[in-house]
Amino acid sequence: MTAEVYVGTWRPHRPRGPIAALYNSPGPKYALPGNTGYNQHDPSKYRAPSYSFGIRRFKFVDDCSPGPGYLVPANITMRGKDGTPAYSLYGRPKDLNTFTTPGPGKYSPEHAGKSAYRSAPIYSLGARTKTFSNDQTPGPAAYTLPSVLGPNLVNKSSAPNYSMTGRNKIGSFHEDLQKTPGPGTYRVIEPSTYKYKPPQYSMTVRNSLPGDTTQKPGPGAYSPERVVLSRRQAPQFSFGIRHSEYVAPLIVDVVH
Repeated sequence: MTAEVYVGTWRPHRPRGPIAALYNSPGPKYALPGNTGYNQHDPSKYRAPSYSFGIRRFKFVDDCSPGPGYLVPANITMRGKDGTPAYSLYGRPKDLNTFTTPGPGKYSPEHAGKSAYRSAPIYSLGARTKTFSNDQTPGPAAYTLPSVLGPNLVNKSSAPNYSMTGRNKIGSFHEDLQKTPGPGTYRVIEPSTYKYKPPQYSMTVRNSLPGDTTQKPGPGAYSPERVVLSRRQAPQFSFGIRHSEYVAPLIVDVVH
């Protein structure tokens, strides 16, 4: 039998209590956020600026601006036309007629009429118009003066009006819209509700006396020979000693 050589004071033994190695755990395999990129970055770490290549924008419309290709005439300067005379072949225009101012004999003040002189009223008998038959103008008999009787007066004060009509059951003051119950609908209230209530007595059945229904042990259920509190007890022996599962085993080096 060979003797095992141990380095140090450590010897193999059972753990005295539960240790972490006896349990299943994920260990350092945790899904921690990364420190690279922009999305799902660790919020506790510094994040450097990120740059990206943009996409090509849409093409501008061709007619959005004329560009530098302006067709400026050659005779146009920054101050207008250069003043060089230009000639063209056109027909000869007609001569303008001179304005002839009228003399005093051209005017006729006597024909001015109401514009310059005061004139008497003029009447004429004209023919009846074509649309006279379609006119809906009311005649003098179509108008009526307001009545002076009654409350509907325009320019006069009216006296109070009274009328005597029959009593109507519908809509009158004595119409019962809520269907109020009559005196026979209410029940009689007990006097003890609003007055002194005397004591009340009743006759019930006789109750049985309370008893104990539990089962009691008899004289044969006791074992006085096993009682050791009131007398001395003989010593008791057993084989073996009690060991703990956490106590290190006895290791003895046997040399032959």
